[in-house]
Amino acid sequence: MRFLHTADWHLGKLFGQRYQTEDQRYVLGELLSLAKDECVDAVVIAGDIFDRSVPPAEAVDLMSEVLARFAELRLPVLYIAGNHDSASRIDFGRTVLAKSRVYLAGHVRQGAAPVVLEDADGPVYVSLLPFASPLEVREAFGVESALTYDEAMALVVADARAQIPGGARSIAVAHAFLAGGVSSESERPLSVGGTDQVRPAHFTAYNYTALGHLHGPQRAGAETIRYSGSLLKYSFDEAAQRKGVIIVDMDKDGGVSQKFVPLTPRHDVRIVTGMMSELMSDGFDPLPHDDYVRVDLLDTDTILNAYEKLQAVYPNLFTLTRPNWRPKDADALAVQSHEEQKKKSDVTLFCEFFSDNTEQHEQLTDEQRQVVIDCFDEMERERREQA
Repeated sequence: MRFLHTADWHLGKLFGQRYQTEDQRYVLGELLSLAKDECVDAVVIAGDIFDRSVPPAEAVDLMSEVLARFAELRLPVLYIAGNHDSASRIDFGRTVLAKSRVYLAGHVRQGAAPVVLEDADGPVYVSLLPFASPLEVREAFGVESALTYDEAMALVVADARAQIPGGARSIAVAHAFLAGGVSSESERPLSVGGTDQVRPAHFTAYNYTALGHLHGPQRAGAETIRYSGSLLKYSFDEAAQRKGVIIVDMDKDGGVSQKFVPLTPRHDVRIVTGMMSELMSDGFDPLPHDDYVRVDLLDTDTILNAYEKLQAVYPNLFTLTRPNWRPKDADALAVQSHEEQKKKSDVTLFCEFFSDNTEQHEQLTDEQRQVVIDCFDEMERERREQA
């Protein structure tokens, strides 16, 4: 069996105050052509179909358009909800779509049956494991005690494995942060408490695990446990990453080989570095100037109207930084303080606020801190599901 593994489309994404819908439509056209040329038997999308729980109409239309084109190719499509998605909206039409070989999972469900795909060598069982917070897993499985993300994933995977016959070929599709993975700034943290990582060992019973959430393509604990990475570059710290899909081949015994196939975007995302005199000179940058660009300007002196001057060279200039320019001392302290605050999680900020406002500068107990984490996770879940 040959299938295509992709993830983190983030349809409806705003990047630099610009919707990426046309860029996404362009690269999805390339993905569709690749699926046809590679003669894949199925397409797997490992979550974060949309960039937010209530995507713009244009993003929904694009998803509908892509599913219709997959249907024209008679390709089964399997996808799950990620942490950016609304589980309820992803679940819409689940039973009806399955009749058209579009298989999806928005909410985590105890005892959910795997999707069974067939090839010349027999069945392949696919466990669809959508993103779910520990609170959602507790509700779905009737667990009263608190769970970590790792414990929740162990419970979900054990239940999914119980639905698969022993010795059968199998694939897991999951959206999670596996320990050891390398993250990017455009990824929304799964947990405000900073305890969102899970162990790759949960997935070793599967012949292949198709992961979503981390935007850089990478292995996660084993060659057969992989992130395909996001569809496009969605932040400048992803500028050096390759974006594409993974083509996976599974033999009759469950042996797996894979290859990464890069996709070519309509506009690349890149960082240009230099002095103003260099950046304004002809021939300094041989790459397309209509790419989405961040300029790191190296001049130490103040340059008036620097952004406007550079925008004449780079019409899609998104960001201008001045790493060698230093503001006055007071301004530097303010910038430093702001940057330090940005790095702290909501839970850390709450704990500091609690300590600052108690007479003895008390610290939250472990139990109290867990209550705070659960509250923030519940608010995040409500935000994702909010209409």
